[in-house]
Amino acid sequence: MGRTSRKRRSSLATRMTVASAALLLGGGGLVAVNVYASAHEENPAQRGDGAQQQQQQVATIDCPDVGNGLSDVPDAARSEVDGELATMDSQITESYQRLAASRDAAARDPDFVQNSILQPLKERRSTLIDRIDLEISRAGGTSPEGMKDLAACTARSAGTDGSPPAGSAAPSAPADGGQQDGGQQDGGQQGDGQGDGQQGDGGQQNGNGPDASDFVDINSVQPNVKTPRNQRAASRGTFTTKCGRNENGKFNPDNVIVAPGVSNGAHHMHDYVGNQANDAFASDDDLANGDTSCRNQGDKSTYYWPVLRLQNGKDENDAQADGGGKDQNVGEIQTPASVTLKFAGSPAGKVVAMPRFLRIITGDAKAFTNGDANANASWSCTGFEDRQLKDKYPICPEGSKVVRSFKFQSCWDGRNTDSANHRTHVAFADPASGACPQGFQAIPQLQQRIVYDVPPGPGFAVDSFPEQLHKPVTDHGDFINVFDDGLMKRVASCINRGQRCT
Repeated sequence: MGRTSRKRRSSLATRMTVASAALLLGGGGLVAVNVYASAHEENPAQRGDGAQQQQQQVATIDCPDVGNGLSDVPDAARSEVDGELATMDSQITESYQRLAASRDAAARDPDFVQNSILQPLKERRSTLIDRIDLEISRAGGTSPEGMKDLAACTARSAGTDGSPPAGSAAPSAPADGGQQDGGQQDGGQQGDGQGDGQQGDGGQQNGNGPDASDFVDINSVQPNVKTPRNQRAASRGTFTTKCGRNENGKFNPDNVIVAPGVSNGAHHMHDYVGNQANDAFASDDDLANGDTSCRNQGDKSTYYWPVLRLQNGKDENDAQADGGGKDQNVGEIQTPASVTLKFAGSPAGKVVAMPRFLRIITGDAKAFTNGDANANASWSCTGFEDRQLKDKYPICPEGSKVVRSFKFQSCWDGRNTDSANHRTHVAFADPASGACPQGFQAIPQLQQRIVYDVPPGPGFAVDSFPEQLHKPVTDHGDFINVFDDGLMKRVASCINRGQRCT
């Protein structure tokens, strides 16, 4: 069986050993996860040891994102820089895993985390930052100032309210104005008895989230969706491409956009629809010549996002694999009930065709530690989609399905199909007017809607980098345009004429 085309088991595996202690809260079935409790060790909080209780609050490692600041890397240095950044991600993962495995040592020695985990990590990151600076310099570029200051990481707790890092911005709407993020003042509400027992053995079985504060009853959220009005010249059409629900069972933990040429560059598993040649080593030619799950064979684009898993104590057959259990992503992978991929127009004017091989990432896989400036996924429930959540998972009522949606950047700089930080070549339109920033032009906006038929209650989570604790704010989507040029021109024409096309 190929590494990038793993099939699910036909029968369920036996229940995994629980690696987290949990406390059921009231009748709502919500679970507060102790990030360090183990099935084989007593809970330090029960020992009355103040130092151990203090150390128990250290939940994750918070490292500055070096890649976000690298917006002007010469083309000749990009592959080397991408490789160094992927190595940094692996270093964080390894350090986080050591942190999670060393609670007893940390409890005995208050300096253990700093001296044995964070300081060695800083030294390794400093070496890689030096290499990045050298590679950029050799290619004729200049690194941003203050790169060395990004080497140090900190140990931080995950607040009981699931809050982002201190000093980060409050949750806000994405810049395209389509997914406002209000109405969450009741975010700690447990609902009305839904989901009782759905967490099975206690949430994320490896003990790194999610927790009760990451879920909210959708009934407690006020309608909050706002969209800019269409202007007279608006392009009102849509083009829908049908590419299935990943019935093929194509998964891998690679990321050909962010970490090309690096196996397990994402440290979490992705669902793929569309292009079937996609892995870390796929070139543009590979994608152009690959098969596609899309009904229209002129669309060989690749669409991918982190898988969603049930946290029910059941093994998936990646339990011992990179991106799965080795990276603390456990539970049964859920095939979406439906996937809608729609390209929409601009409320401010006409759109131009996307260039072939344009790459767009929306959302931020590291938003829990980075802050939510680039977060752009929304969560809701069928029947409640005028209420969108960015930093909470929804508890949906009986008969309602979970919906995750992405509205991608809809403005392009007119020159580049990618950028060094994979963000600055595209932009969001103004949330009020729908107009693109100066120097950018409107392109068809990819809008993804993914629906899951999962049991009511807080029993699911998306895959994430281990240190991101499976927080909903880390959800993200990736897209590479591999439409035939003629078909993409038809997409733009259809949208500009106000038609609904497939």
